[in-house]
Amino acid sequence: MMLYFSGLSVALALALVPSYIDALKDGECEVCVGFLDRFRQSLEDNDVKFDSDTIEKEILKACKEAKGKENRFCYYIGATSDAATKIINEVSKPMSYHVPVEKICEKLKKKDSQICELKYDKQVDLSTVDLKKLKVKDLKKILEEWGESCKGCVEKSDFIRKINELMPKYAPNAAKARTDL
Repeated sequence: MMLYFSGLSVALALALVPSYIDALKDGECEVCVGFLDRFRQSLEDNDVKFDSDTIEKEILKACKEAKGKENRFCYYIGATSDAATKIINEVSKPMSYHVPVEKICEKLKKKDSQICELKYDKQVDLSTVDLKKLKVKDLKKILEEWGESCKGCVEKSDFIRKINELMPKYAPNAAKARTDL
């Protein structure tokens, strides 16, 4: 009987201790945390009223301009026109109460685990990378990030030429640092 009570008291103690299992690990939910951090900062910089409705409208505006993984994040929370579900209020309400973005992302993770599986693509250091060693897919991605395309590009060398041509416009520091131009 005594063993039963000691087991019961251990179980009760564990139940009362705050759970750190749900806490985000370092680097987890990086798109969610990154996007919401910048979003909150833009709200503060523009002196936007921190109420749920205003935040929701601002999220929709911010998501119209989001690209890549951030656009996918917006889709998951229902802030894009083609989204199937709508859980924007899971962001706007807590944010209106000034809940930290990490906590908001933890709650979103419970609703949809895909949100925390999003990771930013690794950025290529254009000042040091040998473009000839990159895959065509990566070269296309560089142009896509710049909002450019390469009409008529067939060979890898065509994409490299286009990137070198546009680099002073989109990555001027990298263009100056390159010695192979």
